[in-house]
Amino acid sequence: MAGYKETPRQKMIGMMYLVLTAMLALNVSKDILDAFLVVNDSMEITNQSFATKVTSQYAKFETQYNLEPAKVESYWVKAKDVRQKSYELIEYIEDMKIDLVARSERITREEALATYFEKQSVPDQFNPGEMRDQYMLNLNILPSRDSYDESTNYLIGQNKNGKAYELAIKMNEFRDYILEIIGQQFEDRIGLVTTGKFKDASGTPQDWEYYNFYRTILAADITLLNKIIAEIQTAEFDAINTLYANITEKDFKFDNVSAKVIPKSTYILQGQPYEAEILVAAYDSKTQSQVKVLRGADKITEANIGRAQTFNSVNGTVKLEFPGNAVGPQSYAGVIEMLDPRTQEIAHYDFTGEYIVAPPALTVSPLKMNVLYAELKNPIAISSPGIASDLLTPSISKGKLTKRPDGTWDAEVPLDEKLTTITASANVDGKSIMLGSYDFRIKRVPKPNATIAGLSDGKIDRDRLIAANAVIPELVDFDFEDYYYEIVSYELETILGGDLQSTGTIRGNRFNDAVMNTIRNARRGQKLFFMNIQAKSPTGRLVTLNPINLEIQ
Repeated sequence: MAGYKETPRQKMIGMMYLVLTAMLALNVSKDILDAFLVVNDSMEITNQSFATKVTSQYAKFETQYNLEPAKVESYWVKAKDVRQKSYELIEYIEDMKIDLVARSERITREEALATYFEKQSVPDQFNPGEMRDQYMLNLNILPSRDSYDESTNYLIGQNKNGKAYELAIKMNEFRDYILEIIGQQFEDRIGLVTTGKFKDASGTPQDWEYYNFYRTILAADITLLNKIIAEIQTAEFDAINTLYANITEKDFKFDNVSAKVIPKSTYILQGQPYEAEILVAAYDSKTQSQVKVLRGADKITEANIGRAQTFNSVNGTVKLEFPGNAVGPQSYAGVIEMLDPRTQEIAHYDFTGEYIVAPPALTVSPLKMNVLYAELKNPIAISSPGIASDLLTPSISKGKLTKRPDGTWDAEVPLDEKLTTITASANVDGKSIMLGSYDFRIKRVPKPNATIAGLSDGKIDRDRLIAANAVIPELVDFDFEDYYYEIVSYELETILGGDLQSTGTIRGNRFNDAVMNTIRNARRGQKLFFMNIQAKSPTGRLVTLNPINLEIQ
């Protein structure tokens, strides 16, 4: 919160509100005012996202309370009060939306909820990590979104006794409450301002309520209410951050002090800098310290301190940055020198650190084979030591890569190529770094071996042959369990009485009646020739398989 600079969120809200008021001042047409639908949708999405952020901060606060309730309790109680007041004010505004729709459509609140509101799950600020139901207005389907008569009566009233005046009082009370927590010096940071000089297009002075809600269409009213919700959330977030910071400020008075090294990463690629933050736990951020660091040492001593590099703290911390030129394990030692507030003497706190500098590397590990096969999806793992998989961008020179839900990849390669290359780069600190490449040979899936009862040649018992009842294509020493060929057709030939007899083409792989009769009538020593066996791959490619020569024993 230092400096209280305007956040990107506040800048966005301010810009939306500027456009909104400018359009109102110009009294533009209904078609242009429909643009509020787009602004309102964006505002609601932003508010939901920020609600998650606020809820996370409460969860962080509650964790600190559970760890040290005696120290945190007073701040945690205040934070829960902030949460309750923010919730009540936002719910009050959400309730206003329901009334606005019901009055504009001349229906009951129940009918309005059932017709124009959608139940959605939003973060439950009272139970971090859980969700609760909330009705969200679908402004896009609301017929009266460009009307203003009923909404003006509801918000302004006959004698300025409308709901907007009641809302302004609640906003002022909440704003004053928040400023009591964060300090009056930051009042320019908090929105929810209902006082000041408001004028219409002709320069006539108006109050805040009249300026914002008199004869403004319903779409604009809803958007303005969502803008107010955004300001409530921002004020709430500032308040709980202030309360949370007070806990840390009390810690600065503790006398248990130790040196901490917080590296950005202990594993970096060659050419990248090593970055770390060094701080003393539980000390005042206004306390200035000096850090002396010596690379390649395991301890700072009187003998080597003269060779140490000196860093001065900024806001109580020192940031280290070493060039990552030399590959391999690296180490450093240092000492923090700072004024002890109790003794007013210079205290020394030693620390050490380690990190690894690695050359850019790419690991492409075939999961089931040493080559890539055409006509199927080859599963591969693509990784690089020290780099998260979501930062990798792989590519293939010939073929297509598809990412699986588990983080591995499927590589599909063309049938008429012999070689392909997989390359990967990584986005590290906003820079694209080439990690390397890996060449793969492309092979056809091997033809299966046609068998009957596990045999493709030799003697077989008649009963065993009958029980087999089919020609089976077997892929020998091929690790893709989910890749199968299908027998399309075959012929059976045999020599009987010196004549060659044939069953003709048999469709499929099963034995039909003609094949069964030939087998049953075959004599011992008679040879059966299963010929012209045609098989189809999963992609539809036809191949001719080996003949099967069997002799009845």
